[in-house]
Amino acid sequence: MRIEEIIKSNVTMDDAKKVILNVLYTQNVISDKFNEVLKPYDISVEQYNVLRILRGQKGCPANMCVIQERMIAKNSNTTRLIDKLLLKDLVTREVCPENRRKIEVQIVTKGLELLEELDPKVIEHEKLFASNLTPSELLQLNSLLEKYRTQK
Repeated sequence: MRIEEIIKSNVTMDDAKKVILNVLYTQNVISDKFNEVLKPYDISVEQYNVLRILRGQKGCPANMCVIQERMIAKNSNTTRLIDKLLLKDLVTREVCPENRRKIEVQIVTKGLELLEELDPKVIEHEKLFASNLTPSELLQLNSLLEKYRTQK
């Protein structure tokens, strides 16, 4: 369905505006479906992102700066996210022994098990959206989105 039909607009829009509306609308559709996947596990998309970052550390702790720079949503409050994950016993947080100003966060077994349980559901979610496109269209879409967000 065209974006004009979705937002019920009778106004003529240029292609630049349509692209932005399409990207924003699509992001919301994807987020809504992903929130449905995560809801039974009582974690947010941002908390899930932190857990994935920590799993990628392969057993090594990550400091808050590393987590923040790897976040998809750069405006996330990393400290608050870590606090919530601590309350759920999914991570640990300790003061770095070499630098007392640095806080190190590490995923624990319960967090790894949660991700392991979520992995097939996340893959299914990704495949659901990819199913309308051919492999070459997926490559092209990725390339175009990367090009689109690169500002001169």
